[in-house]
Amino acid sequence: MPNAGKSTLLNFLCGQKIAIVTAKPQTTRNRIVGIKTEENSQIIFIDTPGLHESKKTINQMMVKEAEGGIADADLFLFLSDPLHRETEYERKWIEKLKGKKKPVIIAINKIDKADKGSLLPVIEDFAKMGMENVFPISAKTGEGVAELENHLLSLLPEGPKLYPDDMVMEQNERFIASEVIREYVFKLTRQEVPYSCMVEIVDFKERSENLSVVHAVIWVEKESQKGIVIGKGGEMIGAIGKAAREELERELERKFYLDLKVKTKKDWTKDGKSIREAWQGIK
Repeated sequence: MPNAGKSTLLNFLCGQKIAIVTAKPQTTRNRIVGIKTEENSQIIFIDTPGLHESKKTINQMMVKEAEGGIADADLFLFLSDPLHRETEYERKWIEKLKGKKKPVIIAINKIDKADKGSLLPVIEDFAKMGMENVFPISAKTGEGVAELENHLLSLLPEGPKLYPDDMVMEQNERFIASEVIREYVFKLTRQEVPYSCMVEIVDFKERSENLSVVHAVIWVEKESQKGIVIGKGGEMIGAIGKAAREELERELERKFYLDLKVKTKKDWTKDGKSIREAWQGIK
């Protein structure tokens, strides 16, 4: 479900940041693959956009992206936010997942924020939906996550490792740079901007072993949004660039030079072709 903490859980399970995390729903737009390899196991996690209903073109395409992840999975982990539930909508998607004839596991996330007494009715609701494997967890603190992971392992089929032992994500560095820049647009600008922005990596070059140079464009839908992202005297775009650069240097352990520009593409979130081009440009 949207904003249930899927990306936070993915990052916790993989032991490092794989997906961007913000307080806003629909942060994840693409399928993100995280890989956790232990001595006798390898789990491949597919973090999808949240399952939700919307008439907006971009949101409909995000749900299609999530459904593509469903088709590839050996089992399904459905996250529920007990603080912001839509019971009938949860019921609809759980029935759809059960129809795939693969195991469905429920994780009730954010128990660090929820009143413990409020969790029992949520568990009972899922029991009425025929769901017996329900795990209360906190993706933020890690409470209950080990038990959940052990249960997932018990259900996964045996097979060869698909990825090298030291590989923790499938995405390339071009994608990572785009996502980190977008994360700080989300975090530092007003609420109306993030949903109308995309980040295009125009150029990504390794100048040396210790320096990457990235030229990127932040696309928005309106000139007024462009002004917000740039900020007075370039203050906001400077803050976004500084935060994104520092994040990339921490995560990828080398120096980065970021050149960011802001441009307007009217109503791009309503244009399927523009959305596909944006997504393809970072993959």
